[in-house]
Amino acid sequence: MAHEHVVQRSNSAQHKKKLKIVLVMTFLYLIAEVVGGILTKSLALLADAGHMLTDAGGLVLALLAIHYAERQPDSKNTFGYYRAEILAALANAVVLIVISVFILYGAYERLLHPHQVETGNMMLIAAVGLVVNAAGILILRKDSGASLNMKGAYFEVLSDALTSIAVIAAALIMRYTNWYFIDPILSAGIGLFILPRTWGLLKASVNVLLEGVPAEVDLQQLRKDLLQIKGVTGLHDLHIWTLTSGVNLMSAHLVHLPQADPMELLKMAQELLTHEYEISHTTIQMEIEGVELNEISVHE
Repeated sequence: MAHEHVVQRSNSAQHKKKLKIVLVMTFLYLIAEVVGGILTKSLALLADAGHMLTDAGGLVLALLAIHYAERQPDSKNTFGYYRAEILAALANAVVLIVISVFILYGAYERLLHPHQVETGNMMLIAAVGLVVNAAGILILRKDSGASLNMKGAYFEVLSDALTSIAVIAAALIMRYTNWYFIDPILSAGIGLFILPRTWGLLKASVNVLLEGVPAEVDLQQLRKDLLQIKGVTGLHDLHIWTLTSGVNLMSAHLVHLPQADPMELLKMAQELLTHEYEISHTTIQMEIEGVELNEISVHE
């Protein structure tokens, strides 16, 4: 039996400073947008403010999750608190979906009873928001693929930038045409834009919590590669899952010829898993051909 312990930090932990900067920017603009939405009677601004609120909350959750994920393992949590990051990403996705539904309902109500909107201040506030969100995109873009939390934060800021553009467009249309239906129509567009992108984040988070095979790992190819190691004759009880973003784990029983050196085979297997599949933590049980354990079935 061989164990290689997790020694790496989660990917999100490397980006706390950037998340904090974006959080401060988001919160300050959120206050301005709420005030502006009320004063201008713009549903589009208030819808974007609601989205900004989820952004701020999501960033707070992400930072809290990183804090807990960095805590050392103990007797009750032997893997530490890595999963806190995934729970935060899941919470972000759920809240964004709820806000999207709320925006769609508000747009429906406004279509039935359109309100006159003060377009000048609406356009000014949206333009400031676009600048803030553009800065956030530049800060987070490079690291957006590092983890589910970073991806969630980046998508939130990106969608806010697009909604700021939509709000500016709505203000221009209302200013020159007095067609106030565009405000709820674009608000509905904001809600519909958020949903599919959030769904992907939700699916990825749930897959981690269900201990599904990581999307970047080809399970069948990995099995073939292990079986191609000279001296290996069988493989069973193969399990691969994700602890948190960037930390994949694997356990398996590796069957080998009696004359083969199990430690040499183990070294080759671990090198393959580390370099080809970036699996950082492995538990491999070596078994001699003919006396291997029967494969365990979860249905027994």
